[in-house]
Amino acid sequence: MRWSARVRSPCFRASFISNLDLHWEDEGYSRLLTRLSAFSRLILFDKRGTGLSDRVDARHLPSLETRMDDVRAVMDAAGSGRAALLGASEGAPMAMLFAATYPERTRALVLYGGYAHFYKWVMPPERLDAFIETAETAWGTGATLPHFAPGRVEDSRFATWWGRFERLERDEFRLAHSRPR
Repeated sequence: MRWSARVRSPCFRASFISNLDLHWEDEGYSRLLTRLSAFSRLILFDKRGTGLSDRVDARHLPSLETRMDDVRAVMDAAGSGRAALLGASEGAPMAMLFAATYPERTRALVLYGGYAHFYKWVMPPERLDAFIETAETAWGTGATLPHFAPGRVEDSRFATWWGRFERLERDEFRLAHSRPR
C-alpha cells in the first residue's frame, strides 16, 4: 500500500478514489492538504486497489475490516501511535470502524460526506445504474465530474485534471466497488 506523511501530530484521510501524487496537483485539494499539514502530521494513503497502491482482484475486494487493518498497518509503518482520523465519503465507515475497534489509537474522528445508507442518501438504484454505465463507458474523460464536484463542471482546468485523475485510478477496483455491498 502506498502512503506518505508530513510532520507534527497524526491525521488520516481516506475516500472512494484516490491518488497521492495527483492530489497535490489540484490547487484546492493541495491547499486543503497544506492547511491540514500545518497543524498535524498528515498521513495520506491510497487504499488497496486505488491510486498508487497495488491492484486487487475485483472478484475479491478487501472487506471493511481488511481496509481498517490497512489503516493500522500504515500507522505502524509511519510510527503513529494515535491519530485523528478524517474519513471522507466511503472512507467514513472505515474510519468509524477503526475508531470503535482501536479507541486507544484514535485521538479524534472527523467525518466528511459520509452516509449511513447509500441508496437513500447518495443516489437511488436507477441513478446508480446510470452512473455505473457512464463510469464503464467514459472513465478517463472526466464524465463523472458532475457526480463528484458539480460546482466545478464549468472549470475547464479542473475538468481536465479530473479526467487525468480518473485515468490514473485503478479500473477494476472502481467498477467492482461502484455498487454498495
